[in-house]
Amino acid sequence: MNLKRGIDREWARKAPAADAPVSAPANGNGHGDAATRHANGAAANAAGNGQTGNGHAPNGRNGHGAGESPGQVGRRLSDFILGEGLINTEQFSMVLAEQKKTNDKLAGIVVRLGFMTEEQMMHAQSLHYRIPSVKFPESIAAEILRLVPGAIARKHEVLPIGRSAGALTLAMVDPTNLSAVDDVAFRTGMRVFPVICLPSVLRAAIETSYDHARKGLASALSDAEAEVAPEELHEGINLNELRASADQVPVVRLVNMILLEGIQRGASDIHLEPEEKTLHVRYRVDGLLQDVMTPAKKLEPAIVSRLKIMANLDIAERRLPQDGRIKFREASREIDFRVSIIPALFGESVVLRILDKSALQLDMAQLGFDPRGLEEFQKAIKSPHGMIVVTGPTGSGKTTTLYSALSAVNSPDIHVLTLEDPVEYNLPRVNQVQVNDEIGLTFAAALRSFLRHDPDVILVGEIRDQETAAIASRAALTGHLVLTTLHTNDAASSVARLLDMAIPPFLLASSLRLVVAQRLIRKVCEECKRAHEVDESTLVDYGYVSRGVGKITLYKGRGCAVCTHSGLKGRVAIYEIMPITREIKALVAQGAPTAEICKVARDQGMTTLREAALGKLIAGVTTLEEVLRVTSE
Repeated sequence: MNLKRGIDREWARKAPAADAPVSAPANGNGHGDAATRHANGAAANAAGNGQTGNGHAPNGRNGHGAGESPGQVGRRLSDFILGEGLINTEQFSMVLAEQKKTNDKLAGIVVRLGFMTEEQMMHAQSLHYRIPSVKFPESIAAEILRLVPGAIARKHEVLPIGRSAGALTLAMVDPTNLSAVDDVAFRTGMRVFPVICLPSVLRAAIETSYDHARKGLASALSDAEAEVAPEELHEGINLNELRASADQVPVVRLVNMILLEGIQRGASDIHLEPEEKTLHVRYRVDGLLQDVMTPAKKLEPAIVSRLKIMANLDIAERRLPQDGRIKFREASREIDFRVSIIPALFGESVVLRILDKSALQLDMAQLGFDPRGLEEFQKAIKSPHGMIVVTGPTGSGKTTTLYSALSAVNSPDIHVLTLEDPVEYNLPRVNQVQVNDEIGLTFAAALRSFLRHDPDVILVGEIRDQETAAIASRAALTGHLVLTTLHTNDAASSVARLLDMAIPPFLLASSLRLVVAQRLIRKVCEECKRAHEVDESTLVDYGYVSRGVGKITLYKGRGCAVCTHSGLKGRVAIYEIMPITREIKALVAQGAPTAEICKVARDQGMTTLREAALGKLIAGVTTLEEVLRVTSE
């Protein structure tokens, strides 16, 4: 491969210095000498399968890049590396076959198959796309890192490494990723100059740089000796000006983009959190929050006002909490956002709960029940009367489980009423009522009226007080099937919680039919999951019962663009199902302690949340870290 060594030597002679970040200083015409402007130059060249734009070559001259002949311009990367003899036709056929299987980028496949090293591929891309390559400095200034949030850097595999005169130098693994360049340009308001870096070096630098930035910020905060008293925010803002700013096209587009991206990422909530000098936008994806962007603080009043207008709220009220709803149409879907706004120290904090009816899973077989648990649950919801309690913290999927149960029992010959706060999804042939405490429509008041409407099935969104608990229990005794929720840690604790609400033990024992505790656990990403073997004895300390097989196969995500390099994508429910058997009825009637009820339930075959989670681990659905995060002994 003399030609390959020749190209490497040619690159070493002509490439820009790689020991420091390539900056993009203005030279009077808005272009940097080190890289082309992405809209007209090298990045456009990358996107156009090698067709050159009108930018500068890496050495600062117009025309062809170092090491290229005029005949090379316009070719694809595959044509370039074939033409230069960097791989042969047989190897290229293997690359194409692998690409059909994985749909990965050509550059990554060539390196993975060992036909070129990372460094050789980087140099070839740099020559072909006419974009400089770089090595990283020992550290990157915190103010530069703050321009691009860590979540965005990990998502696109990019890292800001320099800035000058309104231009940002962005190190990239994939120079053809124009969406990454556009995303960073939009968020920063700066011209973006892409440079190429070794993928392994860049990924390590992303983690190291943002980890250091977090530690540096924590250290600075802990060393602070005085606080600056916050000023009264938005004092004297003209209401007409505020309304006008909220209707400006850039603000409307920004708010729409925040909502749309939240939908596309599969977020359950969008958080806008004001600080003294910044505004953070975060998405809750698969139960965990991710930093997305930090719009300019000066845009905060306009963004919040725009959301208030969309939710039909009072934009002049900034001292009291407000709740509303936004209907948003994305393609053929209509999606609701439940809006909650509260006054915070440095502005108004906004949380939008995304309610996507098309994503609502109403097939009970797909929720995550094990066969025995599914059988017990289906048997309970087909009963003509009794109370079924679903328990778990906020965001554990209780609403989905209850709606799935309603979907399973709902038919034209029964009458279903629901009492919710608020109504999250509209269900066909179901009469849904939303609680409104301000006008006296409480859970207890509405539930009393429900009984005069002769319902067959009643869903009570949550039992919060003694009166609601008593009415629901009596309704379950008088020919109604009652579905409801509680906030407790496990199934057995629900009995103690209901008794604490002053329900007589004999009444609870007679009315309670089934208790379900549930959590949501993240799944291993299907795109990048990899198998690894462990000795089953290492899991015994976490509650696993050894089967004497020695080694078992578990799975873990390597991290990819699909899962934003977390190795986990999507969630599945785990359940602890406690049928109220004759023995447990007797314990409830006696007011037995929770531990005794739990022991009897386990002796009768109840699977605990930890055991259910370990079952998902052994099945290759999740990881040990997720099991320990979500469940306790």
